[in-house]
Amino acid sequence: MVCSMTGFGRSEVTEGQRKYIVELKSVNNRYLDINIKMPKKFNAFESAIRSELKGYMKRGKVDVFISYEDFSESESRVKYNKAIAAEYFGYLKEMADDFGLDNDVRISVLSRFPEVFTMEEEELDEEEVWSGIKRALNEAGKQFQESRAREGEFLTTDLTSKLEGMLENVEYIAERSPEIIQEYKQKLREKISDLLEDKQVDENRLAMEVTIFADKICVDEELTRLRSHILATRDTLSAGDDKDGIGRKLDFLAQEMNREANTILSKSTDLKISDRGIALKTDIEKVREQIQNIE
Repeated sequence: MVCSMTGFGRSEVTEGQRKYIVELKSVNNRYLDINIKMPKKFNAFESAIRSELKGYMKRGKVDVFISYEDFSESESRVKYNKAIAAEYFGYLKEMADDFGLDNDVRISVLSRFPEVFTMEEEELDEEEVWSGIKRALNEAGKQFQESRAREGEFLTTDLTSKLEGMLENVEYIAERSPEIIQEYKQKLREKISDLLEDKQVDENRLAMEVTIFADKICVDEELTRLRSHILATRDTLSAGDDKDGIGRKLDFLAQEMNREANTILSKSTDLKISDRGIALKTDIEKVREQIQNIE
């Protein structure tokens, strides 16, 4: 299965009085880069979250958004700090004695002092919370993987079509190349005949010149390698994904195809072959751009 590096997945999971929401979004990247945004209280789960997500992705820049809602009334509670209240009260009493004032401290006044009453969050049941997060991650991960696979199918279809067109151009150049040599030989013979007028053409000299020209424009090796790279790319797409992904392999093959096409163009002395070489270069560049999207 060929997967794109562009994907999206979202899930909402409710367990007991808690709801967990996970969103996954990804774009192209050379390596796997996971960026997680979540409540601070989940920081202890970060390593486990990353490990869970790696089962659904191999490459790409992935943004992970985790949010959480608690509908229970036990999420936080008021804590009365008696020791702090007693300390405040003691100092107020001391002040009254020092200055000969009435001690008119009321509870309503004392309760307003800092830290007398504080809000304290209940400790999370880590096992219960991780169960909810993990379930939400897996559901979002499956959607994320499916969206990447769908995009991968479109990429495979389009790339396969372009590769077939490239093979046609390669075969045309392979068939056209011998014709160029014969045309060159004929033109050279006519030119020499015109120059020598009625004198006989030196066939050995002619054969030597044609051989030098043929060696100069020969692209047999380049065509063989180019054909091999195109077929390898097509076979890799057909075979689908492996444990490490196929994007890097396809990118390497595209670079090699571009190298061979450049050499073919540099050796070309024929307009028709040059046109096909340019068409090859154009298609290879399109293929390279799309391969950047493959995981």
